[in-house]
Amino acid sequence: MTNINFSSKFRYTNIFSLTLFLLSIFFIAFKGLNYGIDFKGGTLIELRSNNIETFSIRDVLKKMNLGDINVKKFGQEGDYLIKVEQIGDNNQLIPEIKKNLSDNLSSEINFRRVENVGPKVSAELLQSGIIAISLSLAAMLFYIWVRFEWQFSIGSIVALFHDVIITLGIFSILSLEINLSIIAAVLTIVGYSMNDTVVIYDRIRENLGKYHRLNISEIANLSINETLARTIITSVTTLLALFSIFILGGEILRGFSFAMILGVLIGTYSSIFVASPILKTFKVSYKTLEKEEEKLVP
Repeated sequence: MTNINFSSKFRYTNIFSLTLFLLSIFFIAFKGLNYGIDFKGGTLIELRSNNIETFSIRDVLKKMNLGDINVKKFGQEGDYLIKVEQIGDNNQLIPEIKKNLSDNLSSEINFRRVENVGPKVSAELLQSGIIAISLSLAAMLFYIWVRFEWQFSIGSIVALFHDVIITLGIFSILSLEINLSIIAAVLTIVGYSMNDTVVIYDRIRENLGKYHRLNISEIANLSINETLARTIITSVTTLLALFSIFILGGEILRGFSFAMILGVLIGTYSSIFVASPILKTFKVSYKTLEKEEEKLVP
């Protein structure tokens, strides 16, 4: 078992975490999130063509007054992903786009996939995503409240908010796209982070009952060191799979896997350096557990 004095670093990590959290809030509030077609509405086109460049496609589409346009390389050589803001009748819009591209680029254009999301549907999807994240956080809060004492519940929910906000903040800073797969990643992050936190909290609660003379800082150090091997092994094996998906999974899975990688790293960090210091702030001790148990006895 390792013998690292984690509690001596809590003050510095708290400052670091608070800085990242406030920066994330600032960027989300003032720069905003780069919502994908799922949440903004629009038309998504995947096409294949040879001997054309991204800027050439963009120039042709801008002349058609389609609104916000995004063009990027996708998958193998010659594949492109086009997103246009304007929603129109696909029976007229898609053939018109194809004709303009073919005429101006002098190249055969093959449309492999076309998706159209209306503004009403996109607004409902965004609302459903926010509700899903909020309900998952509320359910986690209730579980920890029942499973442990209220101090543990507050610590876990602070750690979860920390993980979610910083992950979204990084997406805002890097202008990465937020779509339905990212919402799925955030929900997975919530579960992963909570699992890590519960393992450490369970050991802290157990050690509080065993070592009455130790204060919460010493108990936290002991508990984190006892569970550190398990935490590292779980995180590393998960990251190995995620990096494989990020590198080999293609463009479609890149955003999802990147969000998951961020979540695993931030979640592992917060379980040790965010959730545990909250207990020190509330001065949790063996007497705290005794008082809670007395309330449960009729």
